[in-house]
Amino acid sequence: MSSENSSADDVRQVWDVVVVGAGPAGASAAYAAAVAGRRVLLLEKAELPRYKTCGGGIIGPSRDSLPPGFELPFKDRVHAVTFSNNGRFSRTRRSRQMLFGLINRPEFDQQLVEHAQKAGAELRTGVAVQRVEQHGSAVPDRRTVAVVLQGGETVLARAVVGADGSAGRIGAHVGVKLDQVDLGLEAEIPVPETVAEDWKGRVLIDWGPMPGSYGWVFPKGDTLTVGVISRRGEGAATKRYLEDFIGRLGLAGFEPSVSSGHLTRCRADDSPLSRGRVLVCGDAAGLLEPWTREGISFALRSGRLAGEWAVRIAEAHDAVDARRQALNYAFAVKAGLGVEMSVGKRMLAAFERRPGVFHAVLTGFRPAWKAFKDITQGSTTLGELVRTHPLAHRALVALDRRPAGDEVSS
Repeated sequence: MSSENSSADDVRQVWDVVVVGAGPAGASAAYAAAVAGRRVLLLEKAELPRYKTCGGGIIGPSRDSLPPGFELPFKDRVHAVTFSNNGRFSRTRRSRQMLFGLINRPEFDQQLVEHAQKAGAELRTGVAVQRVEQHGSAVPDRRTVAVVLQGGETVLARAVVGADGSAGRIGAHVGVKLDQVDLGLEAEIPVPETVAEDWKGRVLIDWGPMPGSYGWVFPKGDTLTVGVISRRGEGAATKRYLEDFIGRLGLAGFEPSVSSGHLTRCRADDSPLSRGRVLVCGDAAGLLEPWTREGISFALRSGRLAGEWAVRIAEAHDAVDARRQALNYAFAVKAGLGVEMSVGKRMLAAFERRPGVFHAVLTGFRPAWKAFKDITQGSTTLGELVRTHPLAHRALVALDRRPAGDEVSS
């Protein structure tokens, strides 16, 4: 176990905010609470930096949610996207301005944690949370939450933020409900300079053979991040898709430095975001974009909100006030991220039925490509686009109603 700026004498102190999980959501929550001048403890079960299965795309909403002065450790800057439909009908669209940047998660997450520490948060790594208690002998009063660590140590807090992933302890305590689970498989493939040069500044997005599936190639210097994602339950088909995808790209002869898998879990509409003085954010809350399964921007944005509202909960003197603040947090999440998720679910349902329609529109219809650029660059979101642009709204309604047998040729 490693610990920074802590001692055995501090075991029984009551922290204003304890954040569980030091990924983008947790680090953002810790930063937001620490900047507000509160005493914050950030707990992480792994040692940092650590690898995470993730494409590592940083779109506009992610960039805009970072702490002031944060220097993004870009491995590449994307100006072109090649779209293909299960390996066919490839077409590349280009942009003068950067669409989005690509990072490696170990570096990115480490920098976020360092910003939280500079703001005043204390970090403890190598500690796993066993459970959270809001009543019982471990809890000295009604304003306190007990975070019980493996090994028996108890950490006390006025508010707790759960950012420990979709299978973490805090989401289980809150009662998070999930209605979409997907399997992502990914390989980090070191390539020669000649191959790397061919991919520089360009990503590939391939609409896959299973409903709702797609694959990607993200270049990061001398390594290509190659992955696929589809609904859970089709593990063999998903693995075969990745193998075929890598082979089709001419990359089968290169040995991956890392091969990994990860389940992404998306919340049900009625899933809670809090219980008592405990909030959840990021993957722990099931917050991600359902169609693309993009999660970093959702983690950063929900983490910041969770940190801000955890400060208010920490200041609450009774259960009624704490409940009011928790409901305000839920409202803030649902009013922004919830709207985007709702549109994303409709997009996924339409995409599952007819990926050829999406491919034809994105590669052949200029307003659709402009919308893609605007979303990735951060000048709008999927929810704002549908709400404010009549054409986008009508297109989504049309896709909602399109009969299953009505395909548009690519």
